[in-house]
Amino acid sequence: MPIVDDPVDATGEARPVAPPRRRAGRPRIPVGLLLPAGLGLLFLTFPLIGLLVRAPWTTLPQRLTEPGVLTALRLSLQCATLATLVCVLLGVPLAWLLARVEFPGRRLVRALVTVPLVLPPVVGGVALLLVFGRKGLLGEWLDTTFGITFPFTTTGVVIAEAFVAMPFLIIAVEGALRGADTRYEEAAATLGAGRWTTFTHVTLPLVAPGIAAGAVLCWARALGEFGATITFAGNYPGTTQTMPLAVYLALETDLDAAIVLSLILLTVSVAILAGLRDRWITSP
Repeated sequence: MPIVDDPVDATGEARPVAPPRRRAGRPRIPVGLLLPAGLGLLFLTFPLIGLLVRAPWTTLPQRLTEPGVLTALRLSLQCATLATLVCVLLGVPLAWLLARVEFPGRRLVRALVTVPLVLPPVVGGVALLLVFGRKGLLGEWLDTTFGITFPFTTTGVVIAEAFVAMPFLIIAVEGALRGADTRYEEAAATLGAGRWTTFTHVTLPLVAPGIAAGAVLCWARALGEFGATITFAGNYPGTTQTMPLAVYLALETDLDAAIVLSLILLTVSVAILAGLRDRWITSP
């Protein structure tokens, strides 16, 4: 039989009895938060529902195979992929520098790196024109010396997308580097591995999931870029007209085509969020 403590001690005085513990259950939701939470959910989901309701489902297969849609889709995928490669090649070393090296002005550098996150994309496009345009700080020299021009070209699309998307990669990789265990790198250095060998064979494998997640977010951001692209690269079909620009143009002439292109972008966004939900949405 279980032993029950006597509430009366040896002196005959009653001892305080601890109150029974409440079983852990689901927290009660404040009623006052349900209404604004529901309104917020409707505000975010109703536009997406409207897009799905108004989609031309009966003619969707034919519209997906139209030359303009396929051209914009192909150009968007190519430019977003190239922009992501540029961001990986330049952003990973910059993230490592911010995470592992102490130097004067590091906070300022980190702030400058994150500026494109809050900078209006159109302003970013204007800034790119002032630097890489034919009369820009570097563009004039490139044009007169090598005959290279970036504005209103496919290369300009890649540059614009990389400019606005690189901060996503840098932030993700820097966070992964700060959370990585440095003892493995120290052990590699103790065994005689050089800095480059340690970086390529130890550091990169440790932060590979962070790099992959940052690259996917970077690719998705580049795919949906509009403001900097139309300002710096223009809107030329087959050359610089990506899907967001095609949506903008189709709104004036063919609403169903704009809806179809928007559905493609929506599908990509949902797929990205679904693939990264464990890392970016749910908590461990």
